[in-house]
Order: sequence, then C-alpha cells, then structure tokens
Amino acid sequence: MTNKSSASKVSFRPLDNLFEPTDGSAEKPLLTELPIDNLVPFEKHPFKEYPEEKMQEMVESVSEYGVLMPILVRPHNSGEGYEIISGHNRVEACKRAGIARIPATVRELDDDTAVIIMVDSNLRQRDKLLPSEKAKAYQMKMEAMKRQGARRDLTSDRVGPKSRTRESIGEQAGDSGTQVQRFIRLNNLTTPLLSYVDDGTLAFNPAVEVSYLDPADQQVVYEIMERDQISPSLSQAQKLHKLAQIGKISEDAIEAVMTVEKPMYETITFRRNTVEKYFPAGTSGREIEQTIIRLLEDYQRKRENITSLEER
Repeated sequence: MTNKSSASKVSFRPLDNLFEPTDGSAEKPLLTELPIDNLVPFEKHPFKEYPEEKMQEMVESVSEYGVLMPILVRPHNSGEGYEIISGHNRVEACKRAGIARIPATVRELDDDTAVIIMVDSNLRQRDKLLPSEKAKAYQMKMEAMKRQGARRDLTSDRVGPKSRTRESIGEQAGDSGTQVQRFIRLNNLTTPLLSYVDDGTLAFNPAVEVSYLDPADQQVVYEIMERDQISPSLSQAQKLHKLAQIGKISEDAIEAVMTVEKPMYETITFRRNTVEKYFPAGTSGREIEQTIIRLLEDYQRKRENITSLEER
C-alpha cells in the first residue's frame, strides 16, 4: 500500500519541463491521480519491460516512497480510460507492489506528437536498449516526424532533408544520422535474425547488410547459422547483399558464401589471459566476444558523430 498522506506532500516537477511540447500547443497539462486499472499501454510500444532485477528495485522503491515522478498519459481514443505515453515500467511496478492509483499528468496529444514524446522519454530514461528496440523506436519517430513535416509543408516552408531528420532522431541516444538509418534497416530482418542481433549472435553491421535480402533468403541464412553454429562476417554479408542486388543470389550461393568462402581479412585472435582481467570471473568466451563487439560499435558511433560534426 502506498502512503497517500506522504505522497500528497510530494512536489511533482511538471512533466512539460521534462518533455518539451512538440505540437506548439499552449494547453496546460492536468496533474492528477489515476486508477491503475484505467490505464492501457501505448499502442505498438517498442520497448521491453525492465529486466527482472531492475524491476524488483523499482517495486521496492514505489512500495517505500511511492511514485515520485508522475507518468504521462492521454485520454484513450475510445473515450474510456487513458493511454500511457511515458511510465510503463512505473505502472508495472505499482501493479506488482499492490498500489491501486498512480500520479499522472494528462495531456491532449495527437498520435504523432504522442509517438515522438514516447520515444524521446524512453531514450532519455533507459541506460541500455536492444537493437530491435532502437530499430522500432527510430522508425516510429521517423514516420511521425515525416507526417508532421508533411502537414506543416501545406502552409510553410519545405521540410528539411532526411539526413537532418535522422540526425535529430539520433541526438537523444548519441547516434549519428547514418547510424539511425542503419538501425531502421534492421526492421527489414526476419524475427529470428533480429533476435540473433539482440543476443549478439549476429553482429550489427553484418545484420544491416543481410537486411537487404528478401525474407526467403534470410531464412536460408538463419538455417545455415542454426545448422553450423556460424554467423556471417561483414565481408560475407556484404557479398550476400551484392549478390542480391545483381539478382544472382540463391540457396547454393548463400551456402557457398557462408561456409566455403574464406574471410576477406586476416583473422584476429585474442589470448584469453590478455583480456579476462577486464571481465568478472566466470565470464564465458562468448560473452567476452559480445562485449568487445559492443564496445567497438560504440567506438564506431563516436567516430561517426565526430565526422558528422566536422562535415557541418
């Protein structure tokens, strides 16, 4: 049970100060307290629930202190209840803690503005995001911004170039416009391959190249990965992409590239005793490899950001 007397004394920071309005509306949000049962998740919400350990910490926090930052909602289009824009994990934590009501800021938001605020709030609040989460979130925001731009274009100057839109989207998560484009490409992967990207079985850059294959050819790639416990290198994935472009890809060609073709570059091998000091005891070789790849991808994104700034 939450302590209502203590909760009522909490001074909530207005949510408009946290998420700047994007619709130019002068409408003032309503700060209130809503029954949990009257809330529904945002449609096609692309972000997964917090990991169990982090969720349990949140449950303990709301049980002891209540919800200190109100969630953001809008009236549901059915006319009944409210749709959560920001605060899905806080709502789940309250449910698990047996808390029946939650502080909320209610705003009238059109669909595109709601999408943009939902994506931006999660990019701000979450430390780590899966590639699939970023891919879906970036695409949702890109489409919403395009629709908003198209509406404004009816009465004002033309919308800026797509590259500028991608750069704007990536700012929240420290990604360059080019990297945003790569993440959005991941939405063209089949579900099994996208899951492989999330768990590190399929590296990010090869995954982008494989995304240009049609679903049937992607299924062949997946089956070979499953059968032989292998994953395409970047050079192999680029070769598959090239074959698809010129219309010469086939099951036999995919098999040849993934299982016969020698790597284009020299293989680099790390001795375990040279890197294990940087990892907790018991970390598997596969986990070490995945971590190194993630760090290299972060390094690449930073280099791209620097290059992007220098080109301006």
